[in-house]
Amino acid sequence: MESSNQFYATGKRKNSVAKVWLLPGTGKIIVNDRDLDDYFDIPVNRNVLTSPLILTDKSDAFDVKITVMGGGHTGQAGAIRQGVSKALVLSDPDLRGVLKSAGFLTRDARQKERKKYGKKGARASFQFSKR
Repeated sequence: MESSNQFYATGKRKNSVAKVWLLPGTGKIIVNDRDLDDYFDIPVNRNVLTSPLILTDKSDAFDVKITVMGGGHTGQAGAIRQGVSKALVLSDPDLRGVLKSAGFLTRDARQKERKKYGKKGARASFQFSKR
């Protein structure tokens, strides 16, 4: 969805869902009404999130406003990365090849495996005692 140089996309990973708006600006990133460095204290998650902008040299061209919910910080960073990538493709369709070859447009479908009955977890059993 786009309206007058504003581009919107959603990204998902694990249980996280990110709503991403790209607005023309100077490269400011706001996550849930907080600054990027304030929200993501681990540098790896910040790098994951900003990698599509750096790869396409658009880090100074857009301000990014993000609303993310669900999951943990790593899953949220992955969801934001997909959302930013999809929004960048809406802004410039020529970027699709670069972002797709980097794997940023693909939904990471891995989910937590459910716990089975008679087991401690998904696969871990209780300790077996012969006597």
